Amino acid sequence: MRNWEIVLRGGRVIDPESGLDAVADVAIEGDRIAAVMPRPAAAAETGSQRAGQAPGGVADIDVSGLVVAPGFIDLHSHVNGIAGLRLQAFDGVTTALELEAGVSPVASGYALAAAEGRPVNYGFATSWALARMEAVAGIELDGSLGTFLTHIGSPAWQRAATPGQMTAIRDRLAADLADGALGIGILVGYAPQSSPGEYLQVAELAAEAGVPTFTHARDLIEMVPDASIDGAQEIVRAAGETGAQMHYCHVNSTSQRHVDRVLGLVGRAQAAGARVSTEAYPYGCGMTGIGAAFLAPERLGERGLTPDSLTYAATGERVGTVQRLRELRETDPGGLVIIRLLDEEDPRDLGLLIRALTFPGAIVASDAMPLTWAGPAPDPMSWPLPATAVTHPRTAGTFCRALRMLAGQGGPLGLTEVLRRCSLHPAMLLAERVPAMAGKGRIQPGCDADLIVFDPARVSDQSTYARSTRPSVGMTHVLVNGTFVVRNEELVADALPGRPVRAAPL
Repeated sequence: MRNWEIVLRGGRVIDPESGLDAVADVAIEGDRIAAVMPRPAAAAETGSQRAGQAPGGVADIDVSGLVVAPGFIDLHSHVNGIAGLRLQAFDGVTTALELEAGVSPVASGYALAAAEGRPVNYGFATSWALARMEAVAGIELDGSLGTFLTHIGSPAWQRAATPGQMTAIRDRLAADLADGALGIGILVGYAPQSSPGEYLQVAELAAEAGVPTFTHARDLIEMVPDASIDGAQEIVRAAGETGAQMHYCHVNSTSQRHVDRVLGLVGRAQAAGARVSTEAYPYGCGMTGIGAAFLAPERLGERGLTPDSLTYAATGERVGTVQRLRELRETDPGGLVIIRLLDEEDPRDLGLLIRALTFPGAIVASDAMPLTWAGPAPDPMSWPLPATAVTHPRTAGTFCRALRMLAGQGGPLGLTEVLRRCSLHPAMLLAERVPAMAGKGRIQPGCDADLIVFDPARVSDQSTYARSTRPSVGMTHVLVNGTFVVRNEELVADALPGRPVRAAPL
């Protein structure tokens, strides 16, 4: 009999790649899966040992009645610290990647995360928006998302780039790609005056480097009829003209009630051979910095919004008036606001969300947000979080909510398919340039021991717009690189086993 470090015994093991769905034992040695042993073969090998501490110090854990699956890979997490990432771990996330906004210099972003430590794996795209801030507005970069939020409302970085500035933008992006950036994040929706030609140049750079782009789309033509180009058309055109992998971020929130038209366009592009992928999260409200270009008072009507559609996270107040909106945009442009875009209680709006989530090949991604502290920020290692921590409920609940909505009783997708959209699909999207992804999103010998064990009858989100940092329930165990971060639904307080995920050298 082999003596492995950890054996998860008797769970329903689901491997989204091979299709395995069987009662099995999963053995872990170090940071890898050592063996997957479907029963009754496993029972014959291990004899009578079923629980407790086995010979040789093996952690022998009975997980019968629970599901064992690959940990979730979140392609779209803006969480920038230990506290928020612990919330994501309780939601089944074992790898949280900042790919839509990105950071720059990317080497600084990795260094900052490594110095603090992370409970889950982490990685970054390079940032077109930050490269633009540096080249067009002379803003100094520090490798953090905070720089973007600080300057989100400044018109200086949003103006048209000169040829020389465009060269500087490309040079910054290329340098970050050489330092292991996982792709290029393009927040083009935050700089609507940038040219479609610039977007194509960035897509060409991504195609040359063999990395994906991650786009927050420009305004749709239904919202801004005189826009230079329709935001959805821009993404699929770039995929067709450059051959780049173009990933359409949170198609639910940027498309709103036009999502059927957008998904139809993407589907036709995919059928024609264009490499376009989509993601969505299962909430009707969005969240971003109040200084965003599309939240200017004169532009709210484009999305059917009013100042009362916004809730300022720091105080919980409905913004209410144009005067108050202007004041907040001036004094705290990076201050986060909840934006009521779709009504989750309206069956028609809920149907739009479901269609975005169940679109063929769509990935579940959270758009998890940094924590806002209504009072002083505590020590980063403090747990549980105090009531002064505020965020969007998607930070704590996206993946368990997706399991509940899509794979629960009467849900439109089976459990294996939902797990595939949360783990295997994101791993495959990055696999071309990121060797580590070959070992993630799967339960097979030799793969990374990034694993979740959950109760399918209980797993659910608990966070709400009023109580946004309530951890999800039903995630019994969460392991990252073979180390428990959550054990028996309790946080392992000193566990920081997260490792950097980087692209292969160019």
